[in-house]
Amino acid sequence: MKAYLDIETTGLSPFYDDITVVGISFGGVRDQEVIQLVGKDIKADALAKALKSATSICTYNGERFDLRFIHQKLGVDLMADFQHHDLMHDCWANGLYGGLKAVEQTLGIQRKLTNIDGLEAVRLWWAYVRRHDQNALQTLLDYNKEDVLNLKHLERKLKLSRRPAGPR
Repeated sequence: MKAYLDIETTGLSPFYDDITVVGISFGGVRDQEVIQLVGKDIKADALAKALKSATSICTYNGERFDLRFIHQKLGVDLMADFQHHDLMHDCWANGLYGGLKAVEQTLGIQRKLTNIDGLEAVRLWWAYVRRHDQNALQTLLDYNKEDVLNLKHLERKLKLSRRPAGPR
């Protein structure tokens, strides 16, 4: 089974920053199960348990960011343990550049939380940690959930764009 994975962090450096959320989705476009590991629950054994039914992992920029971060922080090399597909490379092959949100917008993939980006995700995390703001945590989790669910939509749209045209 394919797992769609995305992480949230406190910054861009796997050497200095931490992972705040690991989101994983399984299933089809309509009926997807989402697992989220948060804060201190993000451990190698919890990640292994969450991915136990996965045969492959799909990410956006995961090769350069998500999977490297996980390897540095948890000592888990998902690139070695699973077949990995980075949708960013498919986007580049189709002339689609930029972050996940920019590509989603270009392809018409809808998002409920349109005003949140990576920087805001960091702010939401610190609002939760410093002020125990449960609303901030819920918004962060909703944002991460949209990321992992939209990876499946992105993959489907990219496959549709590669289909040959029918008879004329």
